Amino acid sequence: MKKYIISIIIIGAFASCSKWLDVQPKSEVSQDALFSSEDGFKEALNGLYSKNAKEQLYGRELTYGFLDAFAQNYSTDVFDSWGYGAVMKFNRKENGFVQRRDQIWEGLYTVVANANLILEHIDEKKNILTAVNYNIIKGEALAMRAYCHFDVLRLFADSYVTNANGSGIPYVTKFSKEVPPLFKVGEAIDLMLKDLLAAKELLRESDPILSPGYKVGYPKTDTATETKGETFLQVRRHRLNYYAVCGELARVYLYKGDKTNALSNALEVINSNKFPFTKQADFLNPDEEKKDRILYKELLFGIYAPNMQDRMKEVLTNGQSALYVTLTEGRNIYETGGVGGDDFRYKQWLQEQSGSTGTYLRVVKYTRDPDANIHDLMMPCMRLSEMYYIAAECTFDTDATKAWDYFNTVRLNRGIGTKLSDPSKTVFMNELVKEARKEFFSEGQIFYMYKRLNMPIAGQSGVSIPASKAVFVLPFPDDEIAYGNR
Repeated sequence: MKKYIISIIIIGAFASCSKWLDVQPKSEVSQDALFSSEDGFKEALNGLYSKNAKEQLYGRELTYGFLDAFAQNYSTDVFDSWGYGAVMKFNRKENGFVQRRDQIWEGLYTVVANANLILEHIDEKKNILTAVNYNIIKGEALAMRAYCHFDVLRLFADSYVTNANGSGIPYVTKFSKEVPPLFKVGEAIDLMLKDLLAAKELLRESDPILSPGYKVGYPKTDTATETKGETFLQVRRHRLNYYAVCGELARVYLYKGDKTNALSNALEVINSNKFPFTKQADFLNPDEEKKDRILYKELLFGIYAPNMQDRMKEVLTNGQSALYVTLTEGRNIYETGGVGGDDFRYKQWLQEQSGSTGTYLRVVKYTRDPDANIHDLMMPCMRLSEMYYIAAECTFDTDATKAWDYFNTVRLNRGIGTKLSDPSKTVFMNELVKEARKEFFSEGQIFYMYKRLNMPIAGQSGVSIPASKAVFVLPFPDDEIAYGNR
């Protein structure tokens, strides 16, 4: 960690704020100044989200960039204008691949370090915080520490199903110059669960989203309550709120193979009725200013990224010099020749264009044209449909009919009225993965699903890529190996 964590920790406010604070490990004065007031703690917490909005993390690479290129969702031009060709070919020694890998590692552990800095000070300064804000700040910091570690684990370690006792990752729980120990996969998962369960209890006490009167909605047009009250406690879907923590617990428990607890947490989200499925009128609205392409109301958690709009257009919609989808591949993914002929996702997220090599599909999932829109620009990190998928997977062995009901509920809300049902677990899992690929397109989650299940990646032109450690486990950065003596 010497290079990647312990350098200069930067804690900033939301992207809309230009103020930044540099907190240096050797500067007790800077830390004391930051954590001398409740506003300082709030600013430090907001900085965790701002850092995650950067391109090397959820502003691009861990949503529509690196991970979806890894999952073989795109094609690229012959000049490989954005340098994702090596990623698609799993060329781990190519300079661009190495740079992206290192920036992801560095970025996630920098957020972890910032979270640890908050956690190191918050109990000793508890007297300067209101009870509500103490619970919110500590709960979100714990949740963020676990969230970032989980994505490091899902990229840089064996999956639990292939080797629970395999070499895992450093799980960093204190702000220190000391090299943190390397935990086995199962050990690291248990530490994540510990942080998430603690966060859940703290947020259960104070999160406004749990209020019976709290309603999520479109901030500019709905009678939502998300923008009422203290600014710091508004728009909880942009934060690691109580239900987002439930969702992350469902993910981690499922990764561990604990279907009982995964199901319990997924159902807590589903049964809350806080995140309604998007209305067809909003998803398909011809008026761009009233359209909801990213299914905003369904987001349990997302990263507010208003400054990423121009770069998204360059990477995803700039003709065939951008990442694009071949017409054949897009139709195959969404099964447009069969049940997917009415799939809203295909119609709203992919747009046919004429290019020098013929017709292709450009990805318009994040397009906001004009920039004024029914909702803010968000990078989806967790959504309601994933909870239905988790519930379905966890239910199949005991109640296949109920599992198919969860599965078909999502499809129905995406315009597919044909219901599936089959007693075969193999058929069910294959259909579930196909649907997840459609749902999570350009969101980075399908790669993790392939890895968790140790399934082949559905490659281009029907050629699958066999599951293997060479595909699913990224090597640690060279400096981490050298300085950490890994």
